[in-house]
Amino acid sequence: MDYPLLDVFLTMLWFFLWVMWIMLLVRVVVDIFRDDTLSGWGKAGWTLMVCVLPFLGVFVYLIARGRGMGERELRQARDRERAFRAYVQEAAAPAAKPPGAKADELGKLAALHDKGAISDSEYEQAKSKVLTS
Repeated sequence: MDYPLLDVFLTMLWFFLWVMWIMLLVRVVVDIFRDDTLSGWGKAGWTLMVCVLPFLGVFVYLIARGRGMGERELRQARDRERAFRAYVQEAAAPAAKPPGAKADELGKLAALHDKGAISDSEYEQAKSKVLTS
């Protein structure tokens, strides 16, 4: 085992830089296709540049369109949050009762009152609650 500690650190550094480069490259390609303002030819040109000359293409893209990357990411996050909140509000909202639901509830209350399961005052309270809702 002749692998000094400094070589281990340098290997880890190179591996980290390699992973960081791959992540940056993927992020740039994803941003190219996410951008709605670019035309098809623009997307093809940027993609070709990033694939053929990866270092130069990524650095030029970051210089030319780097600020827009953050703005697009923020806009997409806000859209996802808005859609999530709308879904939660829709799912948590009480479902509208069908047209005959009140009549059914009143019929059940009357049956319970007739059986003697609920008193006159309980029946009146429940009936007024059904009619006001």
